[in-house]
Amino acid sequence: MTVSPFDHPLLAGLLGDEEAARHFSVEADIAALLDFEQALAEAQAECGVIRHEAEAAIVKALATFRPDTAKLRAGVATDGVVVPELVRQVKAAVGAPHDAYVHFGATSQDVIDTSLVLRLRQVVDHIGLLLGENVVRLTGLELEFGNRELMAMTRMRPAIPVTARDRIAAWRAPLERHQERLKELSGRLLVVQFGGAAGTLEKLGDKAATVRAALAAKLGLGDATQWHSQRDGLAEFAGWLSLVTGSLGKFGQDVALMALVGADIKLSGGGGSSAMPHKQNPVKAEALVALARFNAVQLSGMHQALVHEQERSGAAWTLEWLILPQMVVATAAALRLAAELTAQIESLGH
Repeated sequence: MTVSPFDHPLLAGLLGDEEAARHFSVEADIAALLDFEQALAEAQAECGVIRHEAEAAIVKALATFRPDTAKLRAGVATDGVVVPELVRQVKAAVGAPHDAYVHFGATSQDVIDTSLVLRLRQVVDHIGLLLGENVVRLTGLELEFGNRELMAMTRMRPAIPVTARDRIAAWRAPLERHQERLKELSGRLLVVQFGGAAGTLEKLGDKAATVRAALAAKLGLGDATQWHSQRDGLAEFAGWLSLVTGSLGKFGQDVALMALVGADIKLSGGGGSSAMPHKQNPVKAEALVALARFNAVQLSGMHQALVHEQERSGAAWTLEWLILPQMVVATAAALRLAAELTAQIESLGH
């Protein structure tokens, strides 16, 4: 038994997405944390902040470094974050005198936020591909059935005849807009976090901006001033996730309602019933509705996490950790289910 349905041994078969979930594994998180530490040392050596001998020692140690995860777990229980214990272990691996330059000028939030962004970059690629697949499949559905007739339903009552193309367009057009939104918001989301203790990079003096730009370039992220207590980028992304699942939920709801009537749509497959073997339940359509509602609820929590106290918040930050990964996996799962559901439509309209 697990707490989250998204990695539940059974429920994940319906609600999970392995590719999205793996970017939130402990292995992916630690790898991204260490990528930050290595890139930081390289950027600082390049900018003349630390000696190249220190950079070489850090890079060499990180090449074979394997953290003690039991100690990391204990460190999180004490410190609230993994970085202090992780840095202690890396420093021990580097050894004197170069250990003094591990994590130089950075704070725990720099490492953790940038680790998240590095993994979200891969998530964005994955979700973007799934989104594109849905657009293509709906376009194929239109080509096959678009000229057929359907009865428009307004306020759950018959209205006037329309074509299947009209209804499919209402499913596909929002997804195309979400593609454009993702391109536009990615520039604000996929940026480095590097501000030091209170966002001023005080240890780097007049080289702060140069080091930050070099660090961003080495990590393949955009350069930006610190956003320790400015969480609008993550909240915007969460809003986008909810928009996607909301649009897919509308698709799922429509399919479920058409399946209820029976004549407007024919689906292959479907879910069985333990009590009524003759039934085929629109399981994927129902799951799309549930995931849309789930993300809509979670979004309010991400908006609550916008409220950081002064220069940094522990509480609001932790709230993001509880919510955002599940929203990501829910969205990937919804996109997968929607593509599968579209492929199950054998006939649409008359």
